[in-house]
Amino acid sequence: MNELVSIKGNDIFTDSLVIANGTGNKHRSVQRVIDKYILSIEQFGKVRFKIAPTSSGQEQKVYQLNEQQATFLITLLRNTDTVVKFKIELVRQFFEMRKFILERQSKVWIETRQQGKIIRNSETDVIKQLVEYAKEQGSTHSDKLYVTYSKLANKSAGITKRDEANTFQLNNLSLMEHTILKCIQIGIAMDKPYKEIYQDCKRRLETIKDLAYLDVTA
Repeated sequence: MNELVSIKGNDIFTDSLVIANGTGNKHRSVQRVIDKYILSIEQFGKVRFKIAPTSSGQEQKVYQLNEQQATFLITLLRNTDTVVKFKIELVRQFFEMRKFILERQSKVWIETRQQGKIIRNSETDVIKQLVEYAKEQGSTHSDKLYVTYSKLANKSAGITKRDEANTFQLNNLSLMEHTILKCIQIGIAMDKPYKEIYQDCKRRLETIKDLAYLDVTA
């Protein structure tokens, strides 16, 4: 099942569109339930919303709900096998995200994140060299190498956003970025084509994942 909750600072949210899709209800139906019970729902905080386009290009109001608001809302929906399955997964993801927020406030996470930034800066310096190296080989889009290698490192470590990664993922990310750094340095020293350097990095990261039994997805 897709990610049902998102994090903003130290707050966790889902929204009415996620709930509608997850429970097999029309979004308008979920909106009507929220509108009907808005005073009860707002006992758990002010209900906020954003305006988002529909698939047909029209605008729709998408309610943003915190954990208590979402939990109360789904008790108002008629139970079906799909709804029950969704409720279980939503509760699980809220729990996991709360656990992560606590982890992110720990000394270990903060120190791991800081160490990762040091490695990231070193990697960025090497990629800067690669950008110039690629230009010399005729690349007209070498500035995109920063994004290309960032995506490669993140995917290999199984993360999408660094600040939403747990300690284990941050350690994996540092390993991947250090590997990329060394692989680029070796590739440049050997006068390899810049595209071949990328493939070398990709193969080496796949090898690391296999050797370390890292079953990651991003």
